[in-house]
Amino acid sequence: ISRKKPIEKNRVEPHIEQAVVNMAYEYPAYGQHRVANQLRQEGIMVSGSGVRSIWLRHDLESFKKRLIALETKVAQEGCVFTENQLQALEKAKASKEAHGEIETHHPGYLCAQDTYYVGHIKGIGKIYQQTFIDTYSRLAFAKVYTEKNSLIAADMLNDKELPFFDSEQVPLLRILTDQGTEYNGHKESHAYELYLNLEDIEHTKTKAYSPQTNGICERFHKTMKTECYDILFRRKIYTQLSEIQNDIEQWLEFYNRERAHSGKYCYGKTPWQTWNDAKGLVKEKQLESLFCSSDTHFVKMKADE
Repeated sequence: ISRKKPIEKNRVEPHIEQAVVNMAYEYPAYGQHRVANQLRQEGIMVSGSGVRSIWLRHDLESFKKRLIALETKVAQEGCVFTENQLQALEKAKASKEAHGEIETHHPGYLCAQDTYYVGHIKGIGKIYQQTFIDTYSRLAFAKVYTEKNSLIAADMLNDKELPFFDSEQVPLLRILTDQGTEYNGHKESHAYELYLNLEDIEHTKTKAYSPQTNGICERFHKTMKTECYDILFRRKIYTQLSEIQNDIEQWLEFYNRERAHSGKYCYGKTPWQTWNDAKGLVKEKQLESLFCSSDTHFVKMKADE
């Protein structure tokens, strides 16, 4: 009987793998062959395909992913961008602006709210879910209702989000919604618009018929349907809305605190870990804003003298 050892995967040495990863951070705009050539100049031998294999293992195989990894590393470790890194970021920023992509810089900077039709349950009726997601950390909240309107949309904020953000001492700056009537109307009489104005929250709206309409919420809804609702409704017969909400809360606890997320700034961490790691960015931005406003006030005083 043959007792040959199984052939191990063709893995490069650890120091070579680390050099490739470091190069991805240092020169995110470089392609795999250029990285291989650059490392060869430094005496590190690895092929272009070898570079790509390493990138794939570290989720760095595209320019966009390398930029996201770089931004996350700098934001969470307090590093300083090099000239090459800044050039790559400026190039990506120009591309994003041209395609109308949404920017978020820290927890609370931009949150997304959307309505999701869960389905119809005998004895309860139609069930609608109000979904709220912090687009930076991907921390998610959800509450079910039997109808959808502006009062419901405002209730979601008042009952769930504002108390949480206040307890975390993180200001909620702006919310992204679609053009649904529960989120849009006359600012003087629309309950949701009035609530945002009262709480000094900026309202950003997606373009009509845009394919990116709250994409973060849409992806979350697909995940929730597959991993939450499809299981709950097969396991249990619900007679009250509160029963559904209780089970949703348990699933959200898992989603936010235990389930690794591949979101832009999560980088394999849970939403809760990402939230806590990035809370320091909020204070930094608040201090920057305070200093900027102080400088502006000082300049104005000097001009008036």
